[in-house]
Amino acid sequence: MTVWRLLTLEVHDAFTNMAIDEAMVTARMEGLVPNTLRFYMWEPSAVSVGRFQDVNNEVHVENCQRQGIDIVRRITGGGAVYHDSLGEITYSVIAKEEDFETKDVIQAYNTICNGLIEAAKILGVKADFDAGDPKNCPNIAIQGKKISGSAQFHKGGVLLQHGTFLLDADLEKMFTFLRVPWAKTITDVVCVAKERLTSVKNELGKTVSTEKVYEALVKGFERTLSMQLREETLTDYEHRLAQKLRREKFSTQEWNWKGQHILIEG
Repeated sequence: MTVWRLLTLEVHDAFTNMAIDEAMVTARMEGLVPNTLRFYMWEPSAVSVGRFQDVNNEVHVENCQRQGIDIVRRITGGGAVYHDSLGEITYSVIAKEEDFETKDVIQAYNTICNGLIEAAKILGVKADFDAGDPKNCPNIAIQGKKISGSAQFHKGGVLLQHGTFLLDADLEKMFTFLRVPWAKTITDVVCVAKERLTSVKNELGKTVSTEKVYEALVKGFERTLSMQLREETLTDYEHRLAQKLRREKFSTQEWNWKGQHILIEG
């Protein structure tokens, strides 16, 4: 059985979270670390936008600034996502592409998302894989309502897939920060979103602790990816690179608003 590194649930700001993910991709490309499964949360709450999105088209920037909501650009594609500090656990899988024994992107999504489906089953709800479409990345859904969205990045033979797993969803708060061009009011979009999004709390009719959901996610991935997880921490190299990426890339206006960055050597 293959041994993967497990980075246990941590809480960081948006810029640090995205910097750590990219630092781990680089370390895996260089063969410095094994395949890794990471879990994290966001403090303060944040909005992340996809690699090629226009922030002003996707985000109510003034509302975010007024309420202390971070805005960060991901290296992955996909759409804008609101990450509530208490309402979700985010996962990241960083692994060699060859270890998934497929070059098909949707199949790779499916393989990884099986961990989320198994976690939902452990918690008592039945979820299914949704392959998405040209406008929407693959996700997992419960009776057609999305409970987890994911996105991928590929470089140097390494795959990064990260995504959400919703514990709870305050839709009115979510769309205070996410811009939906066709909606005249928040009420308009919330009515539609109720038919398209769900959460662990909504499905079970009760609040489930973060710890219980986290434990289900760990078990779900371990079972479906046929791996043994070993708790470890970031290496010194990853720490240093993540700090550099946070400072020179993910916390900058050039990256977050224009998608441009220049890392300084050293």
